[in-house]
Amino acid sequence: MTHNIYRVEACEIIGPYVLRLRFNDTTEQVIDFTPVLAGDLYAPLKDLTVFNQVRIDPEVCTVVWPNGADFDPETLHDWPRYAEALARRARTWDSKAA
Repeated sequence: MTHNIYRVEACEIIGPYVLRLRFNDTTEQVIDFTPVLAGDLYAPLKDLTVFNQVRIDPEVCTVVWPNGADFDPETLHDWPRYAEALARRARTWDSKAA
């Protein structure tokens, strides 16, 4: 199994919980993170003041938040392929916390 190496080169907040990301291969993804904001790591991002503190980490070349939340750049690059599985997983994080 191969794991492509992508780098996030630009990040723009375009709506509540929505980012436009540009990658080193010049592709872009517009991602609504709302369905995955659950669990100990990602639930704090429901606070828009926290979510909007997103930045690109220059060392790992992905988006990161002050609480340590991040996503693998390949996951972000290929978001349509992973989105539903991540949303399903996030729903289990919330149910375990209840």
